[in-house]
Amino acid sequence: MQTIDLAGEADTDRLGRRLAERLPDGATLALVGPLGAGKTRLCRAIAETLGVPSAEIHSPTFVIVKEYHGRRELHHLDLYRVRDDDELDELGLDEILAGPTLKLIEWADRFPHRLPHDRVELRLTPTGANSRRVEVFGGNELDLREF
Repeated sequence: MQTIDLAGEADTDRLGRRLAERLPDGATLALVGPLGAGKTRLCRAIAETLGVPSAEIHSPTFVIVKEYHGRRELHHLDLYRVRDDDELDELGLDEILAGPTLKLIEWADRFPHRLPHDRVELRLTPTGANSRRVEVFGGNELDLREF
């Protein structure tokens, strides 16, 4: 496990850029944390780094799945409003996870049994008004400490 302290939004953006550069195609990034922990901001930084216009990037809370096309393709999922496994099946989660795109999944802790074992999981915990502590599980080859 790696632990990273983020002093503010600029650090969150910097971590997102680093993840965009280091996560391979097909990887799954599982994001866990309470409302306001910075999950969507981190996803935005990743998508922008990959060339997705910022005007196209929105939290998929109500649509649940968004697909972005930049220099790389990615899927951004928000499982907050998903009720059960049947709904995940209707969304085509297994097909998305098996595909070659980079997957960013907010509220991943709601359905951990449906996620790949080789995922990289980030647990974001607010430590102040804008500061966060990020615990990184999996992805040991990523070395994100010096971002």
